[in-house]
Amino acid sequence: MFQDSITLKNRHQKFIKTISENGIVYGLKSKNGFATSSSTQFEDDDGIRIGMICFWAEKVQAKSCAKEEWKKYKVTEVSLSEFIENWCIGMANDGLLIGTQFDQNLFGFEAEPLELIIDLTAELKSLGKDLNFRKFNGFEDLEKQVKEVTE
Repeated sequence: MFQDSITLKNRHQKFIKTISENGIVYGLKSKNGFATSSSTQFEDDDGIRIGMICFWAEKVQAKSCAKEEWKKYKVTEVSLSEFIENWCIGMANDGLLIGTQFDQNLFGFEAEPLELIIDLTAELKSLGKDLNFRKFNGFEDLEKQVKEVTE
């Protein structure tokens, strides 16, 4: 079943809104780590698909993907501040993408981690929400540092 890019982008936008409102992101984790996939859109300089770790905004959606190669994975919660500070920054440093809102057929949106941070901070500001970071002094510091890297 083909998922068009508009559907995937809309699900990604819902992901941003939902995790910004709830402050929680869900992943699938096993003894070997978090559920990963390979990009269908992006390759490195050697033509190898870029790796991706998948996350969801709702526990039930994450659980519905715990099948086939991910059948031994369990749903785990990650706070939004930890997701931004540790996961997004770490994945950007590692050259990985973030897969959002994958469905049972493993179709989802592929996001650049630093772009996702910018989208999340904009949404959180629009909601009037603040997060406590360990490594950054608020959204302005986070955004400033991310923009310095991306520009």
